[in-house]
Amino acid sequence: MTTLRLFFLLLAGLASVAEAARPMVTDDARLTDAGACQVESWAHVHRNDREFWALPACNPFGNLEITAGGALPYAAGERQSSARVVQLKTLFKPLDGYGVGFAAGYAVQPGEPHSGASYFYVPVSLALADERLVVHANLGHTRERENRRNSLTWGLGSEWQSSARLFVIAESYGQDRGNPFVQAGLRYWLVPERIQVDATWGSQVGRIHEQRWFSLGLRLISPRWFD
Repeated sequence: MTTLRLFFLLLAGLASVAEAARPMVTDDARLTDAGACQVESWAHVHRNDREFWALPACNPFGNLEITAGGALPYAAGERQSSARVVQLKTLFKPLDGYGVGFAAGYAVQPGEPHSGASYFYVPVSLALADERLVVHANLGHTRERENRRNSLTWGLGSEWQSSARLFVIAESYGQDRGNPFVQAGLRYWLVPERIQVDATWGSQVGRIHEQRWFSLGLRLISPRWFD
């Protein structure tokens, strides 16, 4: 497996559309608002490769977030087979000081139509400094269908609210083999609680020049649709 493929497997295995998911890979112990839906979309640029992602999610029952989406990948200008992600997420304890959740799903990698991996992880979040700083930790497991390989996954990240609309994020994440990845970026509310934009820069420790990437994202949040 190439490092780029590993990155996208990590992305699918760790990320959901909770509030910290874009632009973070490390997930948080929060859900989409009860009865509402959202769509997170972003473009991921890595040398000659491009990924265009969209992950819609809804929380119709109040404590079960349902995500189904994927990506259109391009390598050297050529269209590749699509990526797909399906995930369910719930909370054992909503974030109030701290929070704990559970997520599980299945992901197919970009450009690899016969590959795929089932996964689960536990997100834990801790709010500090009057909730202006929130720290997230993930620990999980993924099983690759093609080679039947099992891996532990982990993530550690933080989001700092520097103003009413601007957040600064930083994180590291990886598996139990290979060097970890790092990412930093910003998110900004164009319309509070409704429209958000973000940008990140990231790479792999030990391969900063070879594996660096850039992303731009847009998040749209609906009003309450379900009673």
